[in-house]
Amino acid sequence: MPAMIRLAVPEDAQLLPAIETSAAQAFRQIAELSWLADSPPMPIARHHPLIALSTCWVALDAENRPQGFLSAEQHGNDLHVHELSVMQSMQGQGTGRRLMEAAKDYARSGRLGSVTLTTFKNVPWNAPFYARMGFEAIAAHELDPRLAAILSEEYQHGFAPNSRCAMAWAVV
Repeated sequence: MPAMIRLAVPEDAQLLPAIETSAAQAFRQIAELSWLADSPPMPIARHHPLIALSTCWVALDAENRPQGFLSAEQHGNDLHVHELSVMQSMQGQGTGRRLMEAAKDYARSGRLGSVTLTTFKNVPWNAPFYARMGFEAIAAHELDPRLAAILSEEYQHGFAPNSRCAMAWAVV
């Protein structure tokens, strides 16, 4: 049975870091990124305002327990995805795709211009996954200041130079 997607509620916030930590275990497969499996997840305090903005969705299992989430925030005419995480036990079942569809639906209904995110260029469940969902990489010279600043900050936190990219999905 596919996971049901709904807007996150305040009580969900305390469950989201464990989901992110579980999802990050997939990085153990990639030697140079295995350190991400032990990195701290997005703090609960960061989830609360995104939930309050109705820009955080959760995927529920058959017992209505969150097993995945997508946290985003509107910036001008864009919805920026901060985090998309699915429990390792539910990966590969379309849950991430359904969460992203919820964000796309939000962008469509709000008449936004695009959904943006930053991700790893060469990790199979990152940029290639988003490309299959219609996202396109933004060339470095075409980045707006907001996305350029996000990538710069990510590199300052230890990501290898040129390992990340910004991507956008144009609302249609």
